Amino acid sequence: KKAGVPLDALTRVTTPKGEYVAATVHRPGLSPAAVLSAQLPAEIAALAWPKNMYWRPGKPERYVRPVKWLVALLDHAILPVDFAGVHAANLTWGHRILHGPHPITLQHPRDYLAALQKAHVLADVSARRHTIRKALDHATRTVANARWREDEPLIETVTHLTEWPSVLLGSFEPHFLTLPEEVLVTVMRDHQKYFAVEDAQGKLLPHFLAVLNTAGDDAQIIRHGNERVLRARFNDARFFWNVDQKIPLTARVELLKSVTFQKDLGTYHEKTRRTEAIALHLAQLATDRSVPVDIAALRTAAQLAKADLTSDLVKEFTELQGIVGGLYAQAQGLGDAVAQAIYWQYQPASISDPIPPTTEGQLLGLADRIGTIVDMFALGLAPTGSKDPYALRRAANAIVKILAEANLPLLLFEVVSAAESENMRAENDALGNFFRERVAFYLRDVLSFSHDVEHAVSMVSHVGGGRTHGESTISDMVARCEAVTKMRGSDDFAAIVSAFKRSSNILAQAGDMELQYLVARKIVDPALLQDPAEQSLYDAAQRLIPTVEALRQQNNYVAAIEHIATLRPYVDLFFEKVMVMVDDEPLRLNRLVLLRLITGEFSRIADFSLLTPAGN
Repeated sequence: KKAGVPLDALTRVTTPKGEYVAATVHRPGLSPAAVLSAQLPAEIAALAWPKNMYWRPGKPERYVRPVKWLVALLDHAILPVDFAGVHAANLTWGHRILHGPHPITLQHPRDYLAALQKAHVLADVSARRHTIRKALDHATRTVANARWREDEPLIETVTHLTEWPSVLLGSFEPHFLTLPEEVLVTVMRDHQKYFAVEDAQGKLLPHFLAVLNTAGDDAQIIRHGNERVLRARFNDARFFWNVDQKIPLTARVELLKSVTFQKDLGTYHEKTRRTEAIALHLAQLATDRSVPVDIAALRTAAQLAKADLTSDLVKEFTELQGIVGGLYAQAQGLGDAVAQAIYWQYQPASISDPIPPTTEGQLLGLADRIGTIVDMFALGLAPTGSKDPYALRRAANAIVKILAEANLPLLLFEVVSAAESENMRAENDALGNFFRERVAFYLRDVLSFSHDVEHAVSMVSHVGGGRTHGESTISDMVARCEAVTKMRGSDDFAAIVSAFKRSSNILAQAGDMELQYLVARKIVDPALLQDPAEQSLYDAAQRLIPTVEALRQQNNYVAAIEHIATLRPYVDLFFEKVMVMVDDEPLRLNRLVLLRLITGEFSRIADFSLLTPAGN
């Protein structure tokens, strides 16, 4: 029934796994047109967009914008594809202003790019991006000693907002430059999609660059219009800046009692108190380990970190939260350490952003994020699949990046524990798995270490799960990954890796009795070392263990691995001359203890048995 054939059509076949019932089914092939016509509508519907929309009442299809026409060609033939009530044809349209409402007939798919270019649509995305960059360069040359401020995300935005891009240079009154640069750039970039113009020293100039979707602005009408809009936005920003100064940040903390953080977690005032406690706890750990922290500045920064949420400037330009707080703190004389910590608290916003430059900023960023993550996990709001409405993965990525790149001798589990409460203990496993995924992501996807190197290092680190030789900072894990990656090309090290794999496999095959013995007995009995090969391996290991451990304690992992690699001749001779799993029980058990000594003592940097020859 499953194969769609009658019972008497079944046959018996014999395979290495046994006898099976088989059926032979003949299905005629389909033409490419038939396959594509059936599959393309589903493929179009499956395209993922951050925001989809409905546009036909009572119809199920969703798309980023209403679908007005559809082109589907296979060579010269039109494919009978239907989507959202639109039938595919060989007609498309060009630029709605420069080309007008005249359809373009396509005879073949290869005609597409050239035909649209004649109709003032530059359909090739890379060509459009290149055109915009060249136009920005050209427009900027009209201003002496000027350059446009590089902004790759904005380049991508305007590339996908235009079909036939051109660039105009606009200006604004120099007196607006008295406003903070961050405010001016945010207004230009985030609200108007303008590029800032700066001098050779990076100082902002009273000009901007706008990318148009037209051939140009010969009459200068568009330029004047853009300048007028920008002037109004700058005036708004200046007004909000001046009004906000009438209420200092210290007086705004009380206003946070009316600003909800999360419906089950209370207000931002309560969030501020939790963040302050976590930050001071982490600061104490840091100072206990000889890292200088301005405790008073950190306390003040934590108390005022969210105060700018009540300011008019942040309400108007939400992208500036944190930045505005830092600028206000500086303007109100609260000190550079306080201002910098508040200013940088949301960095890194993405994995490519820099971390806060000050210790106080780093601790504030860690405290704010870990408090949010732990609280959300306690409420059962952990990320699921592709859904992460509270951006907890991004927050965890920032924590990992700060711990990896900052001079903070803090362990990840200490950061997590600083935010935990008694009702949170049950979620430890979920939190541990969550952060292990984020650490693996940082090592593999951000720093580009191979999967097996990351896995080998993580398996002997507290954060990575599995067997552990003590807690590890993330920066220490990075250093060990670097050392293993550097040394894995060595022939001697490759041979040691192979030997460790063989040793691990033998130990894994040990029976229950052997395992109980290995747990109970920790030390090799020299009297049972009968073969010269096992005696020489034991002697070499005993000589190396203190040296390798000293180098490991100094974080000199490359030198430690180089010393471990000198075991190669002894290990090679051992496996050539010695049978481990012999019938003589005391001898067999002692040899298993010897293998465990080798794999255990020399796997404190990484579990070398997990490395693959190809490094995949």
